[in-house]
Amino acid sequence: MIDFKSTLKMAIVSLKINKMRSILTSLGIIIGVSAVIIMLAVGSGASKKIAKDMESMGSNLLMIRSASATSGGVRMGIGTKPTLTLKDAEAIEKQCRGILAVAPYSSSTSQLTYGNQNWSTTVGGTTAEYLFIRNYEIELGRNFIQEDVKNNTKVAIIGSTIATELFVDINPINKTMRIGNVPFKVIGLLKTKGQSGMGMDQDDLVFIPITTAQKKVFGTDFPGSVKMINVKAQNSEVLSTTEADIDELLTQRHNIGKNQDKDFEIRNLAEMQETIKSSAKTMSILLGAIASVSLLVGGIGIMNIMLVSVTERTKEIGIRMAIGAKASDIRIQFLIESFLLSIIGGVIGVVIGILGAKIVDLTGAMTVAISGGSVALSLGFSGAIGVLFGYYPAYKASLLNPIDALRYE
Repeated sequence: MIDFKSTLKMAIVSLKINKMRSILTSLGIIIGVSAVIIMLAVGSGASKKIAKDMESMGSNLLMIRSASATSGGVRMGIGTKPTLTLKDAEAIEKQCRGILAVAPYSSSTSQLTYGNQNWSTTVGGTTAEYLFIRNYEIELGRNFIQEDVKNNTKVAIIGSTIATELFVDINPINKTMRIGNVPFKVIGLLKTKGQSGMGMDQDDLVFIPITTAQKKVFGTDFPGSVKMINVKAQNSEVLSTTEADIDELLTQRHNIGKNQDKDFEIRNLAEMQETIKSSAKTMSILLGAIASVSLLVGGIGIMNIMLVSVTERTKEIGIRMAIGAKASDIRIQFLIESFLLSIIGGVIGVVIGILGAKIVDLTGAMTVAISGGSVALSLGFSGAIGVLFGYYPAYKASLLNPIDALRYE
């Protein structure tokens, strides 16, 4: 039977005798483990940030955009040709299956003024349902009501950035600001959303009734036209059915033949969100895999040092064998030494990795998320590296002939 206790003591004594060598040997593992933890924390943080941004956009969404206009042979891009209307939005809500909410939307950049303050921002014309669809919440005041849209009421709901830039410390509710030259009464203040994953300020916007926007702010040569129709399905299961119904309905309403190009485009944001989440997860795994290479380099370093140690301690091995130590005892001793070097380096690497990730988070450069799983994985991997790369030196030591070992100088 192998006496693990005494073998462990001998391994620890051996590592203490060569402290500097032990530290330098563990350095590769320390760097590897800390790199893995930091990389996984950054990858996980990015994934969570993206998931949060996707959630803020809304779920089970379909975005219908009007076609591309052509000017002088140049295509101007999706949404530049006014082919969608308010009546299209009404028809979708009434006739398509799986609909939870529908909201038409048009936008333009306008100058806002209040007192001696002014600010340029995006003004979106829409309905009350848009806030529900895109997960905006009212912090103060109220949402639009049906009469606001029906009567072209000059009322506005603003984001927190607008409240700060225009009204500073004043409560904006019931105050009158100007959009262009048109006075609007502020009836609602949105809860802060912060920046999107693309770095855009989601609070730097103003919503006004779609009819008011068309008739009093934007102006249009095509009355009733909208740039976009946002649709929220009841759940993810009916999303494809809803999309197919909308496609069929708009094709009929716009009199599009079988061989004609469609004058609208339907984007399934749920599919886009899943693709982005999957890409973020893949990137996180890739970052961890890249960092793991340094762990392998650390393992090779341990193997090299342990091989040198076997050569230097040949006589010691011979004496142990001469007094009764078995080949398995020698093998276990060197394996324990290799494992200790690796696991100690792993623990130090975990501490450095966590501190490094916290520093990255504090700088605000990236969002990080440290998980217990990544710490356990790094420690387990470092221990496995120690055993894997320590086995060959241990096996080589156990094969030494006692007589030859005792004669070794």
